[in-house]
Amino acid sequence: MTTQTAGGGKRNGFLAGFAGYKKQYALCLMLLPTIVYFIIFKYVPMAGLMMAFKDFKINAGIWGSPWVGLKHFEKAFASRTFLRALENTIVISGLKILVGFPMPIIFALLLNEVRSLKYKKIVQTVSYLPHFLSWVVVAGLLNQLLSPNNGAVNYILTKWLGFEKALFFLGDNAYFRGTLIVSDIWKEVGWGSVLYIATISGISPELYEAAVCDGATRFQRLLHVTLPALLPTITVMLILRVGSVMDAGFDQVFNLYNSAVYKTGDIIDTYVYREGLGDMKYSFSTAVGLFKNAIGFVLVVATNAITKKINGSGIW
Repeated sequence: MTTQTAGGGKRNGFLAGFAGYKKQYALCLMLLPTIVYFIIFKYVPMAGLMMAFKDFKINAGIWGSPWVGLKHFEKAFASRTFLRALENTIVISGLKILVGFPMPIIFALLLNEVRSLKYKKIVQTVSYLPHFLSWVVVAGLLNQLLSPNNGAVNYILTKWLGFEKALFFLGDNAYFRGTLIVSDIWKEVGWGSVLYIATISGISPELYEAAVCDGATRFQRLLHVTLPALLPTITVMLILRVGSVMDAGFDQVFNLYNSAVYKTGDIIDTYVYREGLGDMKYSFSTAVGLFKNAIGFVLVVATNAITKKINGSGIW
């Protein structure tokens, strides 16, 4: 009987790994541009996070600027404007998860029940289209449709449904958040359902046939066959969505909000934009951005741990 030393085992393992990479040379080469991209544009810029702990001076640069420790973090939490933006971010993102996250799942389940292939393709195509429109374009459309003066929506409300006066959807704090949620669902529900539709199409027909033989109705087949097959996908998507709870949708809010709805519409991203680029408070805005990303990281880890305990599925 022979024994293998630790050094020999490591060496053999390295050689085996190298041989594996050599066999997959073409695939590794295809992966290289992605690795380079993430290193250059994702990891190298992380050195700039030091600005959050410095009083950045343009003429001195990041490295030459003086250290101030947690000064900018303390300033942020002492600011009522930042706390308002933080509250709005959590509320808007929370509503998007609570109301918007189930919509692509429901849409995919309903579309799966459509028996006409031609009609299904038409519905899918129409539902995907809004995703490819920029929020700049969508904001222009919404401004025209929701205008309190001559917008189509207010015309229907006042002339057909008997409302006494037009509603200022984009300029009234009472309606602004609801407008954000509804417009986000309209724009993304079709595209968000793609992954769920693909998962449903991969379910074995034999499972449905067995359920039919057992006397299951269409709703029971959906409940006991389709949904359990979708659960791992739903879990992963929920973890990623909860992890980005501090991203309430900069493009959407920036193009739709105005000073009249700062109270309910100003989020962390728009606040950082105004403070960082508008007022050139680079260190302060970096500190706020670092705080936001740290919260997102904690939420991803916590949500992954919770979902693994509940149903055994997670990202890692």
